[in-house]
Amino acid sequence: MSRVAKMPVNLPAGVNAKLSADSISIKGPQGNLVQRLNALVRIQHEGSTLSFQAAQESRESHALSGTFRALVANMVSGVTTGFQKKLLLVGTGFRAQSQGANLNLSLGFSHPVVYRLPEGVKAETPTQTEIVIKGADRQKVGQVAAEIRAHRPPEPYKGKGVRYSDEVVALKEVKKK
Repeated sequence: MSRVAKMPVNLPAGVNAKLSADSISIKGPQGNLVQRLNALVRIQHEGSTLSFQAAQESRESHALSGTFRALVANMVSGVTTGFQKKLLLVGTGFRAQSQGANLNLSLGFSHPVVYRLPEGVKAETPTQTEIVIKGADRQKVGQVAAEIRAHRPPEPYKGKGVRYSDEVVALKEVKKK
């Protein structure tokens, strides 16, 4: 059996879980998240804990029980504290500006890049070269950060581009004659 699935998920005060036949809904101060369930995983809701078990004695069922436990634990963490990713713009003239649901990026192209943020994700720009993406859904926050980074990933010679705050860009040595 999955060792991850053996650990129950504790629901803190102010967080409610609602199980239906095909989905689980977690509601908290940061929002409401819904995850579709698989028939190979059995979830039990007792008081303020959720426990996960494999519905069958198969390898896939055991693996999915641990996966769903991790997904629900991330949902609980997201609706209580939320998730955030920080991006840095490195390069001359690279700027970012947040305007409601749009993020305006100047990344050295001949045109500005306008990125539309999906529902449930917010972007803040504390400085012109920093972007902080926040939201309750861990997958959405990571996907938005990856899509913004994909507009201009860091290049290997000068390191210019959009990078994560904890990313280390290995610079190549300049070609010698």
